[in-house]
Amino acid sequence: MSKSLYKDICEQSRFEAFFKKHSKNLHDFLYYKFGERLNPQDKTQEAFIKLWENCKKVTPEKAKSYVYSIAHNLMLNEVAHQKVVLKYTKLNHKQHSNESPEFLMEEAEYRKKLEKAIANLTEPQRVAFLMNRTEGKRFKEIAELLEISTKAVEKRIYGALKKIRKEIDGI
Repeated sequence: MSKSLYKDICEQSRFEAFFKKHSKNLHDFLYYKFGERLNPQDKTQEAFIKLWENCKKVTPEKAKSYVYSIAHNLMLNEVAHQKVVLKYTKLNHKQHSNESPEFLMEEAEYRKKLEKAIANLTEPQRVAFLMNRTEGKRFKEIAELLEISTKAVEKRIYGALKKIRKEIDGI
């Protein structure tokens, strides 16, 4: 029954407080879901710019879902763009290292196995797993960010670990 005192999020101090509260979590969400190559920092900024441009249309209660939806759509557009770019270009990276060729080959094979195993996870498992293992977020924090129960987070992460271990031969 609590009704917001404000119709929109256009007041600068309210918008700044909203930005400070949600920008890092939005960035992390985009990073875990899409990776660093698609520049989640820029997409986070763009999403907040769009929120500011449309602030009169967005109530404070709907601002969080609005900015997450915008950022997610921006990332999907970037994924589509990158597919087109990759279709016409090939990346040739020369790497120089003091490691033995055998070690470099084993490392590359392991990295491919790990990346493939993570890519084969379901999206909910991958997001929860990366938030926990990469960022070090606790289950409770992940549950709050994803708006699910702590048990659901545990199930996703343990399921992800089980699948990864199975694919990488018992690491």
